[in-house]
Amino acid sequence: MNGLLVALCQDGGKHLYEQIYGYIKEEIRKGRLRFGERLPSTRSLSEFLQVSRSTVELAYGQLLSEGYIEARPYRGYFVCQVEELFDLADWGTAVKSGAPFRETGRESGAADGERNAGERRKEPGETAGSPYVCDFSPDGIDMTVFPYATWKKITKDILVDANSEMFSSGSPKGDYALRETIARYLHSSRGVNCRPEQVIIGAGNDYILMLLEKILGRHVEVAMENPTYRKAYRIFESFAYPISAVEMDGFGMSVEGLRKTAAKVAYVMPSHQYPMGVVMPIGRRMELLKWAGEQEGRYVIEDDYDSEFRFKGKPIPSLQASDRLGKVIYTGTFSKSIAPAIRIGYMVLPLPLLRVYEERCRIYSTTVSRIDQRILNEFIAGGHFERHLNRMRKVYREKHDLMVNGCRGMGRNFALSGENAGLHLLLRDKRGRSEKLLVERAVKAGVRVYGLSEFCMDGVAPKQEGGTVVLGYAALDKGQIRTGLELLEKVWA
Repeated sequence: MNGLLVALCQDGGKHLYEQIYGYIKEEIRKGRLRFGERLPSTRSLSEFLQVSRSTVELAYGQLLSEGYIEARPYRGYFVCQVEELFDLADWGTAVKSGAPFRETGRESGAADGERNAGERRKEPGETAGSPYVCDFSPDGIDMTVFPYATWKKITKDILVDANSEMFSSGSPKGDYALRETIARYLHSSRGVNCRPEQVIIGAGNDYILMLLEKILGRHVEVAMENPTYRKAYRIFESFAYPISAVEMDGFGMSVEGLRKTAAKVAYVMPSHQYPMGVVMPIGRRMELLKWAGEQEGRYVIEDDYDSEFRFKGKPIPSLQASDRLGKVIYTGTFSKSIAPAIRIGYMVLPLPLLRVYEERCRIYSTTVSRIDQRILNEFIAGGHFERHLNRMRKVYREKHDLMVNGCRGMGRNFALSGENAGLHLLLRDKRGRSEKLLVERAVKAGVRVYGLSEFCMDGVAPKQEGGTVVLGYAALDKGQIRTGLELLEKVWA
């Protein structure tokens, strides 16, 4: 294949690389580009389309990230096996009975109604007298660029205009205006398909999972990736849920391993697995949706905790965006994107579970102050959130690049992974040294790093040659990052 007949629009609203990416993606989805078919080289396609080679490389890079194509060394780019799986995603309709839920007015007026590593750890500088010169905690975020003045002004304006309605309990799901704003934001940024009625607001991810237990019922077996987000594991454990640890491969949760369990629910982080940083490709996503669609009562919980921070290519669409059967429970918070203290999380329920929520859970009052909900709604709807995210992406990209360059300086001894997205990286020792040794040597140098075993359900890291450590960088300034990496390079040399 020498070229692809992509009709490029120079004056369109989309960048050229986005048009190339979108064209190839649709050709693959519709089966016109088949599994194993070789794509043109970046050079030949750029010459054929009369665009720069970097434009084609950006398009191919996004397709690689999403799993539509694969790069074979010295051979080129080839289409992955996804077309048959897309046929499976179109079975039937998501809901075969019952009318959609509707609410009258802006509020129902009902009277009733973060990402942390293993456990909560102290952030760098949180406690005076910290023994560490540098703490590469994957928990923190950079609060130095938080728009305090804007937040204060919105708060003041809202309180000035406050009326008796704002101090009533409101809808158990959360204020309709905020749910409507979140639904629009999720659709535009993550491809999530939902109505405001499907959005449930709660005080952080902890409450959302506890509410979900009331919806799913008792003694539901849950499958989780291993390693995983340990706090979610502990919460499921507190429900007395049977939990199956499913090992990961280079594409995320193994569906073959999932099928060996009796799980009814799979908890995954497909856009950026925590802590491994794996982006689940489209083929694996469709396999996961196929698994969920094979039996009544099976669901996938999609934890989309830090999808706003991707430093190469476009954001990866959510798993929920590909769901046609109403099998994905989408969850997220504003802890990473705004601040942990905001304590506002949300979930998007598929319609079958929304009916269960209406029957069982409307007795629970909302756990977020209506004033806080109103502030957040104004922050997002007024465009302040988008501007804040743009600033944070710039700040984190600079720190990310500094971390990547510093870690690659240790490339003879370490393999780097998890880059280009999220707020942490992973380093695996290529000389076979243990995780324990790496952590102990770092501590002696006054640097705190986190072993991969801390994120595993049984506390034991996956078998591999050489220990792996997790390095977060969001809460550190550039000087701390440089100092910490210099100390690690010396002590690990």
